[in-house]
Amino acid sequence: MRNVTALGALTLSLALAACDMAPKYVRPDLPVPVTSPQGPAYAIEGRQGAAVTADTGWRDFFTDARLARVIETALANNRDLRLAVANVEQARAQYKVQRADLLPTVAGTGTATYSEQPLVQFGQSQRLNTDVYQAQLGISAWEIDLFGRVRNLTEAAQEQYFASVENRNAAQTALIAETANAWLAMAADQERLRIARDLEQAFGKTLELNKARFAKGIASDLEVRQAQTSYDQARSDIAQATTLVAQDQNALNLLAGTTVPAADLPDVLPQAGATLENLPANIASDVLLRRPDIASAEHQLRGANANIGAARAAFFPNISLTAALGTVSLGLSGLFASGSDTWSVAPSATLPIFDFGRNKNNLRYAKATYDAMLATYEKSVQTGFREVADALARRGTMNDQLEAQTSLRDSAKVAYTLSEARFRYGVDSFLTTLDSQRSLYSAEQSLLSTRLTRASNMVELYRAMGGGLK
Repeated sequence: MRNVTALGALTLSLALAACDMAPKYVRPDLPVPVTSPQGPAYAIEGRQGAAVTADTGWRDFFTDARLARVIETALANNRDLRLAVANVEQARAQYKVQRADLLPTVAGTGTATYSEQPLVQFGQSQRLNTDVYQAQLGISAWEIDLFGRVRNLTEAAQEQYFASVENRNAAQTALIAETANAWLAMAADQERLRIARDLEQAFGKTLELNKARFAKGIASDLEVRQAQTSYDQARSDIAQATTLVAQDQNALNLLAGTTVPAADLPDVLPQAGATLENLPANIASDVLLRRPDIASAEHQLRGANANIGAARAAFFPNISLTAALGTVSLGLSGLFASGSDTWSVAPSATLPIFDFGRNKNNLRYAKATYDAMLATYEKSVQTGFREVADALARRGTMNDQLEAQTSLRDSAKVAYTLSEARFRYGVDSFLTTLDSQRSLYSAEQSLLSTRLTRASNMVELYRAMGGGLK
């Protein structure tokens, strides 16, 4: 028994002192500029708000109460997010399975053997019955991880688990952004429908006026037909906008995983915006490391680095241990009696000599996988930098564009009012009024699209920065 205890202590100390064959991991330098791009497109004057980062929770970022409730519903019911959660549980279970190889598996066994054989003694033949009972507690072929093979495989599995967690976070961030954009798109289409209905009424009045003038011989049939085209275009746009609103609601229900209550659906695009307005003027590139997809890529890179250590360890001896401690007796009653104890220890070592390049090519594969993960990580960083830069560039000129479109709409509205009055008093032809109608309609649609772009841009910046999970 003392021998077994001493051997166990020696084995444990050897395992704890095992060397690590994996290269030391060093985070790669970021393949992007230190700060976000500068230039006219990125100028934000008079805005010194706090930076929107991965620490900004979505509940703090999305200020519209109805939108926040829809997002919360989506987080609770969306099936894609549930799939991502299940993937995390799978990766965690696989990691724990691999981690179990670090420690020996202790198993208990009990056997009973009954035999009968002939026995000739003193010229007489008889049958000899033998009953053997045995109970053992031991370990079988436990690898003593002197060169870190099992430990590196465990670390690789752990990094895969961490990567799955970040993938789940990325899925949540994407779901929040998609839900917000779908809600904003429905709000814009509701307002587009209202604009089309308002203009249909205005065009309808103009059409009736031209018909009355034509009946009196004041207006030509051409003017009636021209007024009819504007009226019919508005009717067509009403039908199209009605369809878009219904499709937007279907998309929103799919993202939410259930039917969104009517009280939470938008009716118009919020004038004050549905999100925070604070925007950083400059963003350090290392903030991108907080993005879930970039964090996942780095965990994949760390796992590939650990696999190199496991592949290197395969070139060295594989030492395993099989040991058992038990008792044996010819009778069941004496199975645990004094003097019936047995023990056995069987260490073994295997050193590859000729494997025809198996281990060498496994190491090459592990190194190539690391290079691939490195490229993936760097591409993820560059993609994240580009997405943030694009969002900042759009945001930097958004206010100027919105002011210009608002002024254009206001001018078109005044021009339409004046041209209609001049037409009624016979100063101008109907063609001038028709052009003013179409210009106003186009200006209304362009202003609405710009407002939607402005709202969606803030959501995109939030997503590009990694989003908030709180």
